Amino acid sequence: MTDKYNGETAEVLANEALQLPITEAVPIYEQLLAIFPTAARYWKQYLEAHMAVNNDDAVKQIFSRCLLNCLNIPLWRCYIRFIRKVNDKKGTEGQEETRKAYDFMLNYIGADITSGPVWMEYIAFLKSLPAPTSPEETQRMTAVRKAYQKAIVTPTHHIEQLWRDYENFENSVSRPLAKGVLSEYQPKYNSARAVYRERKKYVDEIDWNMLAVPPSGSSKEELQWMAWKRFLAFEKGNPQRIDSASANKRIAFTYEQCLMYLYHYPDIWYDYATWHATSGSIDSAIKVFHRALKALPDSEMLQYAYAELEESRGSIQAAKKVYESLLKDDANATALSHIQFIRFLRRTEGVEAARKYFMDARKSPSCTYHVYVAYAMMAFCLDKDAKFAHNVFEAGLKRFMHEPSYILEYADFLSRLNDDRNIRALFERALSSLPPEESVEIWKRFSEFEQTYGDLSSMLKVEQRRKEALSKTGDGEESTLESSLQDVVSRYSFMDLWPCSSKDLDHLARQEWLSKNINKKTEKPALANGIGSADKNSSGVPTSSSSTKVVYPDTSRMLVYDPRQKIGISGPVQPGILLPSNVTTLGGAGAPNALSDILKTLPPALAAFAANLPAVEGPSPDVDFVISVCLQSNIPLVTSKSVAPKQQQAGSAPSTSDLSGSAKLKPTRDRHVGKRKDLERQDDDTATVQSQPLPRDVFKLRQLQKSRGGTASHTTGSASYGSAFSGELSGSTG
Repeated sequence: MTDKYNGETAEVLANEALQLPITEAVPIYEQLLAIFPTAARYWKQYLEAHMAVNNDDAVKQIFSRCLLNCLNIPLWRCYIRFIRKVNDKKGTEGQEETRKAYDFMLNYIGADITSGPVWMEYIAFLKSLPAPTSPEETQRMTAVRKAYQKAIVTPTHHIEQLWRDYENFENSVSRPLAKGVLSEYQPKYNSARAVYRERKKYVDEIDWNMLAVPPSGSSKEELQWMAWKRFLAFEKGNPQRIDSASANKRIAFTYEQCLMYLYHYPDIWYDYATWHATSGSIDSAIKVFHRALKALPDSEMLQYAYAELEESRGSIQAAKKVYESLLKDDANATALSHIQFIRFLRRTEGVEAARKYFMDARKSPSCTYHVYVAYAMMAFCLDKDAKFAHNVFEAGLKRFMHEPSYILEYADFLSRLNDDRNIRALFERALSSLPPEESVEIWKRFSEFEQTYGDLSSMLKVEQRRKEALSKTGDGEESTLESSLQDVVSRYSFMDLWPCSSKDLDHLARQEWLSKNINKKTEKPALANGIGSADKNSSGVPTSSSSTKVVYPDTSRMLVYDPRQKIGISGPVQPGILLPSNVTTLGGAGAPNALSDILKTLPPALAAFAANLPAVEGPSPDVDFVISVCLQSNIPLVTSKSVAPKQQQAGSAPSTSDLSGSAKLKPTRDRHVGKRKDLERQDDDTATVQSQPLPRDVFKLRQLQKSRGGTASHTTGSASYGSAFSGELSGSTG
């Protein structure tokens, strides 16, 4: 597989193996399980393929590889089916073996939230055992009672069903005794049921079909990591208030399940081992580290953590083996592993052992200047041997004169010795051998040194030499050689104390950049686009290209703020439309289509009304209150397009014939008077409804709307309008 942790490719291979004979499918299964050793569904599929051809020896061997590392209910139920099949014809001996297998299974996965059917199956098996004699019957009933009492205090999906079954069981045995036993376990059951409800919230967040892959930083992986962390924290809180042994067993079970899915996460392994260590089980922590290093052999973090645990409990040789395993392959050994092994030897075996190993490590190709610095400071700080430390630095200088960081570490060491003479000599030697572009930090430290140890003349002399040397790395302009106020600020500042305000500092930095680019007229557009940037340090000296640059914003791309613009919507937003949250998050061309779809669902009158509303920025209005206001408002009647403009200007209401489209007959005065009376009668009828207080209940609003609509529809000789909610105009005539 090109990407061996690709889940889709793994599914294709698993489906391919299903179609093949077991002899041809074995290599595919082995390849899959080498990559996903905790994928319970692939183990189960592999086992069922062998069980189908009655290959019992292979099944037993596979179970021994996967069972304890995959605490998965379907896989373990497959195991119990196999055990029952094997022992089915062995009589009493086979039944005893099956009972032991059930006990073994429930000891490992009995705390699972989905283990309810397993408990029921176990209890049914116990009830089915033959008991010809009275002692055997008593023994069987005792075993069933114990199984029930364990099941009803375990937070599972079937806890209520198990409690009902337990009540029936006790009542079937002895009603007088059942009351006392049930009253004893009722509080424990209630506590388990309450914990189940809380536990289910955490379990529902987990993807139980996820394959164990190395972390890639995807949001799904991070969500699963957080879900498991929350679940572990919940279990560590012991919400059921059970005894510490049972609580620790449940926490360990949760960690084991977590590692089935976060197998490649070193922090989960470390947390698991640390939890065992703090709980007092050092041996269990050691076993967890062994498994972790097998799962993640390239994790130096886990190796150091394991060595630390071994050393802390006094197992020096075991810890030493861990360090030696990091160094056994000299080609892959790192400078850090050399340094940590020297420190370990210094702690456990003394100065001579550490010195001897340092002499050998110097010859290693993986030995860098870090090893020299670490050992020299160890000799100086722990062994109090300044002379030997000085010799180590001098020996390293022959190999690492080209490393500015090593020069600075050496200078720091000499500063601790207050050896200003050798510090100056070191700076001069380094500056004579390093190219100008690599000596920026050396010059900076040299200047700081002279500010502390030198007088004014030596300080100014080093500043001038620094400018002359570093000007060769820039454009070579004369302005870089001139003194500036920035130099004064640099010389007379101390730690976080400055001889000017932060505003003055910003002003000086800006002036410095402008002075450098004062003659570069062609670079004006580059400044606008954020390309032009200052490449001088705070003291006015040009720095190399790796120094921090000041990037200015591209003002040509700035947009005028418009409150109607919504993030994620391309295209204009119509005024007055309050978009739902799911629309505002759409991007690209889909958002305008979604908006137009919303408008299409509205009636024409309401859509026109909504389109003319002003833009709303702020909280959404109370819909019920707005509707009640609309119902109480006296909205003027809308005339048809066929009404003459003169009639609209005169303010006369349209007649019934006008609404129907026949406007040939001129309305008489009497008809106008009759029409006006009809309208006044209609207003009087609706006034009683509209004068009521504002209702807040939706049902009352609908009743109010219906009463108004009914009044309008019974009025004869007037235009009947649609519901206030639909906004549709109907031109029926009386």
